[in-house]
Amino acid sequence: MPLPLVHVSAVALVDVDGRVLLAQRPEGKPMAGLWEFPGGKIESGETPEQALIRELHEELAIDTAESCLAPIAFASHSYDSFHLVMLLFACRKWTGSPRAVEGGPLQWVRPNRLRNYPMPAADLPLIPILQDLL
Repeated sequence: MPLPLVHVSAVALVDVDGRVLLAQRPEGKPMAGLWEFPGGKIESGETPEQALIRELHEELAIDTAESCLAPIAFASHSYDSFHLVMLLFACRKWTGSPRAVEGGPLQWVRPNRLRNYPMPAADLPLIPILQDLL
């Protein structure tokens, strides 16, 4: 039986120093303690960009525009109970200072140090792509 498909938009927020923001998954959520690119599920009727703008506002209390999101990569990975398709965007322009609304820590990380953080399996193939771009 095929696994349910879950579509997610995620972002590599890149600061003026070329660092990427990672968020740690909070306790009580699946894969708690792992570090990931911020984002979330694409809801019915949303475009990937609309979902990401909504998630960034809800999770990090920042605002950005669709014109500030550049699609750079995607990941496709089967977990035990679902198959994840994650679209990764880069964003260098937003308003507000990112803060963890859900309480998990945030960390600005140089691209060459991304592998030092334990991440969900779906995020790992995105690291070399980011390293090449940044």
